[in-house]
Amino acid sequence: MWNNGHDAYLESRVLSADPVELVNLLYQACIQAVRDARYRLEQGAIAERSQAVNKACAILIELTAALDSARGGEIASRLGQLYDYMQRRLLEAHMHQTDAPLAEVLGLLMTLAEAWEGVRPTAPAPAPAENIWSRDAAQEVSTAHAWSF
Repeated sequence: MWNNGHDAYLESRVLSADPVELVNLLYQACIQAVRDARYRLEQGAIAERSQAVNKACAILIELTAALDSARGGEIASRLGQLYDYMQRRLLEAHMHQTDAPLAEVLGLLMTLAEAWEGVRPTAPAPAPAENIWSRDAAQEVSTAHAWSF
């Protein structure tokens, strides 16, 4: 039953995420799906491995669909090619029941996810707290009058 709570948390996170965070969530989900596929391959669980590979491919399709070639230019084009390559490697791993393509895709995804973390907009640094002891007396008096009712 813990999945219900986890699913609700994930749904809330997705609904409140900005576009940068959504891409990050997709990378993390794809990484987890590939890890799961590797584990299922090792265990000999064919149906579960198939589900994990299909999930990873579906996420890569979503990432491809989200690319904006008009604004992304060459970077978007190259990412699209990389996503296509990863899908082919996932299918190859599934068809031949080999781990090497899964490991390669996992490495690529982890590199992309790490790079994507650098895209995150940084919040402006908070203003330093004002030290009321450093204000002069005249400023203190005018502030006190501004707040009086």
